[in-house]
Amino acid sequence: MTATQADLQIDRPSVADGAALWRIAKESGKLDLNSSYSYLLWCRDFAGTSAVARAEDGEPVGFVTGYVRPEAPDTLLVWQVAVDSAYRGRGLAAALLDGLTARLTAERPITTVETTITPGNTASERLFTSYAARHGADVTREVLFGASLFPDGPHDPEVLYRIGPLTSA
Repeated sequence: MTATQADLQIDRPSVADGAALWRIAKESGKLDLNSSYSYLLWCRDFAGTSAVARAEDGEPVGFVTGYVRPEAPDTLLVWQVAVDSAYRGRGLAAALLDGLTARLTAERPITTVETTITPGNTASERLFTSYAARHGADVTREVLFGASLFPDGPHDPEVLYRIGPLTSA
């Protein structure tokens, strides 16, 4: 069955969505997979700063997780974005990101979005640079965490993308 973006509902995740978010992240092949427990906690503690896309049957088919930085309350840090392989190529990741920031900027003074991207993750680079263009914002890049900081084996550096100030949500 083929679904369009219009067939999907975007809302806040619930704890019951944690397993599906873990599965989507695992199957993405690009994200650092966290424990299944962490996705349950995320859906409980950070549902207000995250979004999930649901198919007609209510099953999650994409998500964006994020949080407002405690030291920078005007900044949303986007932790992970993933879309089920059957729903890719339809602009769902962009719709999730736009929907989340529209909701948050209506609730609080969010002016900046941050995320980290490993070099070579072209899909994420395109997602966030096109997001910046849609929102009239500049993008700066700098290495946030160098490869040598990761204790669990080889890891590419994480490059911080700082997008702001946002001029439209």
